[in-house]
Amino acid sequence: MDLTVEVTAAGVTGAGAAEAADELRSLHGWLAAEEELRGRVWLVEQPPRRGTLGSVPETLAVVLAPGGASAVLASAVISWMRHRTGEVVCKVTRPDGAGVEVSAQRVRSTDMAEVRELVGELSRLVDSDPPALEQGALAAGRAGSSSPGNASGQGCS
Repeated sequence: MDLTVEVTAAGVTGAGAAEAADELRSLHGWLAAEEELRGRVWLVEQPPRRGTLGSVPETLAVVLAPGGASAVLASAVISWMRHRTGEVVCKVTRPDGAGVEVSAQRVRSTDMAEVRELVGELSRLVDSDPPALEQGALAAGRAGSSSPGNASGQGCS
């Protein structure tokens, strides 16, 4: 399954896009270090704009194989977010448009039991069918539907 991962740096003054790009590069390195994800994660960049010195990464592309790679991705993303000092939001989106957003602020304030639960929930959301994704997010009472088939994990704790 192909996934898109976006990182935004909320509340950043000045060079917010540059900080978000730095965070995206950091997450890329973190995910690429995972054996199960090695060679399956790429920075996606647009061609450089006229008058600039280079391009800025916009998203990560992740290709998951069956057999537990979604759990590795979920665990790595949550672990990476626990190490963020700023307010970072990570959004994982499937090709059908279904996705989940997780806020670093929420992740940092959780205990280990809640982290395990969040990793399991994110893994299930990534793996599930579009109808199961929407029903699972709503049934869990942890995420609100921000648009059809799109769950927001900001309510997760």
